[in-house]
Amino acid sequence: MRTVPEALVERYEAEGWWTGETLGEMLARGLAKAPDAQFRVHSAVRPWSGTFRDVERVARRLAAGLRRRGVGAGDVVAFQLPNWMEAAAVFWASAFLGAVVVPIVHFYGRKEVGFILKAVRPRVFVSAERFGRLEFQPDLCADVPVVGVVGRDFDDLLDPVPLPGVAAADPAGQTLIAFTSGTTRDPKGVVHGHQTLGCETRQLAERYPPDLARQIISAPVGHFIGMLNACLIPVMRGTPVNLADVWDPGRTLALMKRDGLTVGGGVPYYMTSLLDHPDFTPDHLRHMRFAGLGGAAVPAAVTTRLAGLGITVYRSYGSTEHPSITGSHFTAPAAKRLHTDGEALRGVEIRLAADGEIFSRGPDLCLGYTDPELTERAFDSEGWYRTGDIGVLDADGYLTITERKSDVIIRGGENISALEVEEALLGMPGVAEAAVVSAPDARLGEHAAAVLRLRPGHAAPAIGEMRAHLEGAGLARQKWPEELHVVEDFPRTPSGKVRKFLLRRDIAARNE
Repeated sequence: MRTVPEALVERYEAEGWWTGETLGEMLARGLAKAPDAQFRVHSAVRPWSGTFRDVERVARRLAAGLRRRGVGAGDVVAFQLPNWMEAAAVFWASAFLGAVVVPIVHFYGRKEVGFILKAVRPRVFVSAERFGRLEFQPDLCADVPVVGVVGRDFDDLLDPVPLPGVAAADPAGQTLIAFTSGTTRDPKGVVHGHQTLGCETRQLAERYPPDLARQIISAPVGHFIGMLNACLIPVMRGTPVNLADVWDPGRTLALMKRDGLTVGGGVPYYMTSLLDHPDFTPDHLRHMRFAGLGGAAVPAAVTTRLAGLGITVYRSYGSTEHPSITGSHFTAPAAKRLHTDGEALRGVEIRLAADGEIFSRGPDLCLGYTDPELTERAFDSEGWYRTGDIGVLDADGYLTITERKSDVIIRGGENISALEVEEALLGMPGVAEAAVVSAPDARLGEHAAAVLRLRPGHAAPAIGEMRAHLEGAGLARQKWPEELHVVEDFPRTPSGKVRKFLLRRDIAARNE
């Protein structure tokens, strides 16, 4: 793991960002305050309804069963589950034991799961027998001492008598390894400690708008933000948990009306897919008062569209490595909320390199990667993390992400910002979502290719229409995409981000 400079350790402890509380102790304290809070799973295959007390009992019975099988503080517990009750139970049980928990996105395939299990060598692996593309494959976990499969033998791991209390663990030690979705290589294992994850949980819990108490959570628990919203933040706030194991805009709209559930943001796709669905009505807006957007590029066309409907939009910026770097509070001025990614959060510092790359450090910054070489490249001796993102700061200290370094298209030596072109394309009638990627060009090296997802009922535009629109938007001619493709939906990461490397690969194959 990286070495956190002693001066930063002293500051984070003195300012209260880092405490002596472990994740298990934090959870036990929160659960004791709201034992009757509702916990529901909205699922066509495994619905469940109960309370925090009910889930905690399952978690403590599991913790007792695992302890009897020799699992204790510092051991690794991995699970690959959809947004089901058992996912929270495994997460909480691991925390009560002082173990290191490894959530795995439920639709990772054989390659990714095999890589992760080899990287972390867990003592426990819990999976689902079958869900969508997920199918339990025993040979992948043949070397794991304790294996449980929900829907088959998971209950055999539960002891009759729940584990009392919380096992002792080092508050400065590891508690979570979260694997990023990856792009062109294997996933990266991001290691968080009790202190970094505890800080992140408290920080986000304090910033949530008041009427997101009944928020439906569709982001997978195997992904960092889904895990936070499903397993940690509601416990800190004493608010109900409503999980959905698939993102279904029509089903979500129905639950909003029937149960009064709210949708509070995420990646822009979650909001726009609701607005574009044929079942959407103005009545749904009373369940969409706030939209905290982040986790992907946030086009101004989306923020202004939402604001025009009376939704209070606020943006944030972070990553699995550094979850909350900047953000706008929901009470901030509209110009800041709609058009910037916010200011540095309390305790966090940011600076820009000469080329605009963002460096960050703060009490919620991870401890490093499971791969020491990645840790060495990403962090310096003063505690700064190289984000790989490019941005600008305004006079008030608000940050705007302009692009990823990998999102720069170099056409004949001229840099093209994919984000800039995407913003312009979103102004075209019928365009719900746009992605701009590089395509190989024998003359120029690269050129821009546009990939569009259209709103229902709209015909695909001709490339001439697209160019006329971009000309009217004032976009320089050399930035115009030279290819146009239309898709029903994009390939996405678990958090909803467009997997641009797959788009680039497909377009390159077409041009061969």
